[in-house]
Amino acid sequence: QVQLVESGGGLVQAGGSLRLSCAASRSIFSINVMGWYRQAPGKQRELVATITSRSNTNYADSVKGRFTISRDITKNTVYLQMSSLKPEDTAVYYCHADVVSAHYWGQGTQVTVSS
Repeated sequence: QVQLVESGGGLVQAGGSLRLSCAASRSIFSINVMGWYRQAPGKQRELVATITSRSNTNYADSVKGRFTISRDITKNTVYLQMSSLKPEDTAVYYCHADVVSAHYWGQGTQVTVSS
């Protein structure tokens, strides 16, 4: 089992940057895949970015070139660096961990981008 706690959300103007953090309650070294998802009001939750245990990354087309996912296994933390933010990036951002046969979610952190 693993608990995930997100932080770093907030209000930012369009074109600005934010860095989200996801702190895990145990080592992330062997976790298959960790990632970030987001859910805007009235919309379904969608994939933003993932990173595997081998540090392979994957991004949604809408964030490629603007967002970067990374992990620090010494801190058991996954990050999402977001740049050139747009109003359409406004959503609750959730951290996710795929641990063999189980999926875990954080409580989410709000990101609001003003125009």
